[in-house]
Amino acid sequence: MKPLENRAAEALRLLLQQVPVIKLVDIEQESQGPDRGVDIVAHIEVSGRRHALVCEVKANGQPRHVRMALLQLRNYLVHHAQDATPVFIAPYLSPEAQALCGEQAVGFLDLEGNARLLFDTVFIERQVASRPVVERRELRSLFKPKSAQVLRVMLREPSRAWRVTELAEMADVSLGHVSNVRAGLLDREWAQVSDSGLFLSDPDALLDAWRDDYEPPAGKRMNFYTTLHGSAFEEAARRVLNSDRKTGQAAFASFSAAHWLAPYGRTGTQYFYADDAGLERLHTALKLSSVSKGENVVVNLLKDPGLFRDTVEPAPSAICTSPVQTYLDLAVAGERGREAADHLRREKLTWPK
Repeated sequence: MKPLENRAAEALRLLLQQVPVIKLVDIEQESQGPDRGVDIVAHIEVSGRRHALVCEVKANGQPRHVRMALLQLRNYLVHHAQDATPVFIAPYLSPEAQALCGEQAVGFLDLEGNARLLFDTVFIERQVASRPVVERRELRSLFKPKSAQVLRVMLREPSRAWRVTELAEMADVSLGHVSNVRAGLLDREWAQVSDSGLFLSDPDALLDAWRDDYEPPAGKRMNFYTTLHGSAFEEAARRVLNSDRKTGQAAFASFSAAHWLAPYGRTGTQYFYADDAGLERLHTALKLSSVSKGENVVVNLLKDPGLFRDTVEPAPSAICTSPVQTYLDLAVAGERGREAADHLRREKLTWPK
């Protein structure tokens, strides 16, 4: 922690020096001895009046860790420095973590440059758009294919409590994958643990974050043209989708799935996910011909078949990607897609607060 505390102290010094009315008297860091409850105390003067900022520094700025640190800070103030201002410092604080600090009337500063301090006659607030590479990498790892299989299972029934082994079996992933997802959800306070197991406490926040960092499934986009239209196309497609999945898998996706789940507006193009055998069957049944432009059928040939574990059948033989997957795909499909995504979310993805 010592190098981090040094960086935190320097960041606090630089922030305070930017405010002319503040005179920095001294920044005192915790010694190597027993933990006294805070890591940094900044002694300052504001218009001739002495004041102190007591700071707790943590390496992890996820909401669960922030909440514990804020309690620690508040406890310290009650017993040691009631007239001081508490400040929480971490490498990075998400908007959710910053909101927690605001709820507890605790100032904050992170090493990315976000800050909010309110004391005496001073108010400092600064927001930056950047996120550290580690934070982005950790968040995206939560949405990688195997982890996403766990999230899809949980989002079907957010209030259902899961044991780790049960969730691993249902999602067809290892216990290690479930444990990693569990830790990520708990750290961000998107999930909680009850006597019965792990459940989603804030599915909306999880879905928002997934949407904002969504990367479409890895695969090959293939463009085709078919002369089939209307009911003839639908009947041929549904025959393929309803056939034995052991001989190939395919599903309506994106706008085509939304048509069955929560109709918003038709498009001139039909969308599918498929594996190799599923593509071959679609190719034959729909009389597809490859084109470089002017396509009216798009098939994404998936590298990972895990997405097919979460399909739904809103009408007989109309096998579609789940509401969650359809929502994510629509959200990155341009302006019309975002409108359709918002409509689908209102219709199919609302949960009690």
